Amino acid sequence: MKVKSKKKNTFKKIVSKLHLWLGLTVGFFVLIISITGALYVFKDEIQNVLRKDYIHHNEQNISQKKILPLKILERKVEAQTNEKYPIHWAEIPLDKTKSYKFFYYERNPNAWNYFDEFVIYKTAYVNPFTGKVLALEDEKNGFFNIVKFIHWSFLLKSDWGTYIVGIPVLIFLIMLISGIILWWPKNKKARKQRFWFQWKNIKSWRRKNYDLHSILGFYASFFALILTLTGLFYAFFFVQAFFYILFSGGETKYPDFSNIKTKAPIELRNSTTLDKIAANVEKLYPSASVYSLDFGHEHLDDHEHPNYEVYVKQLDYSYHINHQVIFDENSGEVLFNRPHQKKNFGEKFVAANYDIHVGAILGVWGKILAFIVSLICASLPITGFLVWKGRKFK
Repeated sequence: MKVKSKKKNTFKKIVSKLHLWLGLTVGFFVLIISITGALYVFKDEIQNVLRKDYIHHNEQNISQKKILPLKILERKVEAQTNEKYPIHWAEIPLDKTKSYKFFYYERNPNAWNYFDEFVIYKTAYVNPFTGKVLALEDEKNGFFNIVKFIHWSFLLKSDWGTYIVGIPVLIFLIMLISGIILWWPKNKKARKQRFWFQWKNIKSWRRKNYDLHSILGFYASFFALILTLTGLFYAFFFVQAFFYILFSGGETKYPDFSNIKTKAPIELRNSTTLDKIAANVEKLYPSASVYSLDFGHEHLDDHEHPNYEVYVKQLDYSYHINHQVIFDENSGEVLFNRPHQKKNFGEKFVAANYDIHVGAILGVWGKILAFIVSLICASLPITGFLVWKGRKFK
């Protein structure tokens, strides 16, 4: 029994040292990642309030009016915004009381930081019946997008900045596991003090700080593991591949539909082709929330895209249910339709990863949980540092 006890104590000492030095190494980064994650959770809800005056265009008697063709809307928007870059894509709501959103988006592949990488990223809110631009939002310099890219890449270039974020997050995953090991009580007596705060006769700030670190850390750790793993999904391809293989039941290749190609001659493409594609999407998915149409296709060479693919988002508050429709971009005919229900579970998980990460998969209560857990994760480097400081410099 003594041999076992000594082994356990030695193991915990090693885990404790590992937990300490890893925490001192990446604690500041974990603090920044956690705070920005908490700030971003309610981005949609806050923006919906701030932009309520132009999310809906308030056009009267819309049942008696016609929406303008998309190419005419494009020209009207570009004339009013006077941007030197073309519109990249448009987001079309199925609810026609809502404004259409036209996006200006250009990236500089040679940049090394966020502000140089995103040459332009703006959203024009447009009345689809008149073509009037109701507002032009600069997303690049907006609060939430800057918060997002601090969280995503520390405002470094996205291609490699995600690794700089991913490394401390990977280390934080090890810390969460080691923290659970260190928390685990030796016996029933110790267990009582580990599950909740016993502060009735406690005056020492060190003890209270230790309890904040260990007890809050324990309760948050299981949810934090989910947030951490879904965050690593965006940083490392091997994590994406692992999750896809795991949830798809062993499939090693993600479905590829590049063999479905545009066949109609380019002479069939005209100013109404996008409208035909839009009408087909709305006929296939009349209960969907929104879909995206790529205006940038016509600025690319034919060899850069084999077909025209449309992403259809089913729910207003969540991305995890979506559909894929492939069109002949010259004739506007449907070549392939893949509703959410036909996807394997691996594809569904990949689609749901973002919603799991921000808690949206469970609606507003899931977001509240993600917000609280993110704040607790932000507190752990602070309380952990104070535990170390209290022991080091008594």
